Amino acid sequence: MLFLKFLIAILPIVCLIIALSGLKMPAHKATAIALVITIVLGIGFWKLNAAYAASAVLEGILNALWPICLVIVAALFTYNLTLRTGAMEAIKKMLGGVSTDKRVLTLIIGWGFGCFMEGMAGFGTAVAIPASMLAGIGLNPFAAVVSCLVANSTPTAFGSVGIPLVTLSSVTGVASHTLATNTAIIEVILAFISPFIMVCIVGGGIKALKGAFGVTLVAALSFVVPWYITATVVGAELPNIVGSICCMACTVIVARIFNKKPEAEYSIENLDKKEQESISAKQDGEDTISFGKALKAWCPFILIFIMLLFTSTLFPVINRLIAPIKSVVVVYAGKGGSKLAFSWINTPGIIIFVAAIIGGFVQGAKVSTMLEVLFATLKANWKTIVTICCVMSVAKVMGYSGMIADIASLLVVATGRAYPFISPLIGAIGGFVTGSGTSTSVLFGGLQAKTAQSLGLSPAWMAAANVLGGGIGKMICPQSIAIGASAINESGSESKILGNVFKYFLCYVIIGGVICFLGTLFIK
Repeated sequence: MLFLKFLIAILPIVCLIIALSGLKMPAHKATAIALVITIVLGIGFWKLNAAYAASAVLEGILNALWPICLVIVAALFTYNLTLRTGAMEAIKKMLGGVSTDKRVLTLIIGWGFGCFMEGMAGFGTAVAIPASMLAGIGLNPFAAVVSCLVANSTPTAFGSVGIPLVTLSSVTGVASHTLATNTAIIEVILAFISPFIMVCIVGGGIKALKGAFGVTLVAALSFVVPWYITATVVGAELPNIVGSICCMACTVIVARIFNKKPEAEYSIENLDKKEQESISAKQDGEDTISFGKALKAWCPFILIFIMLLFTSTLFPVINRLIAPIKSVVVVYAGKGGSKLAFSWINTPGIIIFVAAIIGGFVQGAKVSTMLEVLFATLKANWKTIVTICCVMSVAKVMGYSGMIADIASLLVVATGRAYPFISPLIGAIGGFVTGSGTSTSVLFGGLQAKTAQSLGLSPAWMAAANVLGGGIGKMICPQSIAIGASAINESGSESKILGNVFKYFLCYVIIGGVICFLGTLFIK
């Protein structure tokens, strides 16, 4: 009977995988179908009251819209506004004019700036923007995409101003600060080795570390140390942003001192004449970015960092002043309904919007321009919003009906104490299917926490393993690879990119499983 319940309970997830991977169905349609199947099974097989099921769906939608979709729209609005004002072009010039060593450029743009974009916006921007910049300044386009896909695996957990972990907290009931701490611990090794792997990818093997080991070590440590401290002290929202800013600053300084003349094979000066002229044109004295122009270009991102920092628990006077401005409601009509908290000021989405608007005014944008960008952002991402609403609703119905509990029960029986080995793999499947750390948290976060409780393990640790796996799964997810191929103008080359990145995916999943299992021996 337990196995039968497991097969029926996992049916919505299997259908979602088939629809996305096999039938190539758009995510918003596939998740809508999965939601219908979940509701039918919840009411028909698990005997969930129809009114309870409807209220569970409503809870999922509300939870998806605020704060999840709010922060996504805010972050993408910020990025799109910088494109409209031309600030992003100035940022690209500043980053691309630092060094002629393609390994250093990969560390600054692919690792540092990529982690920054993941921390700010996520949703493909951390692959699309750095990969296009690296290809544009002379790196092998495929190496650029593969390195960015690898780099994006660990920052995903803290992406979009921490929204995957905030979402995971709402699904599992574990405090987001606790989840941030556990996630930093479980990811720290993979986060540290990622820059070294990136250098090997763009340099054609481990030999590429010769002459660049020092700057790579600095790039790794200058990101990981502040990233780890911020996650454990402040929480889920700022680790990527703080770590990436420190990383870019330190890497630039070290590169200017120790990597002035890179080996010929690693220099972007070894390009054809046309490419050299293109890069030289970008770096001409007339295009030099003044301090004032640089400050203006980075203004929205600087404001977001400052405002998120000063409204965090690190500044209790401000935090205590605005934190109580919220509404708390119970939407689910049955027993055990979760409390939904709608923070009207102290939520990342609102803070990002305010910072973006102020930054927009500084950059000379008119109100009409901002409204135009906002509506364009909403229009371009409505399918993402529908997808997240559907996935969140699926998770709520599965949770309240007992479907997740039944899946967890079989996994406990089938794997026992070896379950932690496969925990990151389960998260990776979610990342592959959904292409989102947030959706992976919704899809399997409750399952991982429930299984951990059944095995006497830490729910926070296993939930962290899930979000780690979600980031790893994004390496090979169709959406990420398609975004990467489009960024280098190589649409149709997705299979080639997948073939190149798959070995790194396997390595990360195995390492993640070992770390997760070993962690259960110490974290209770």
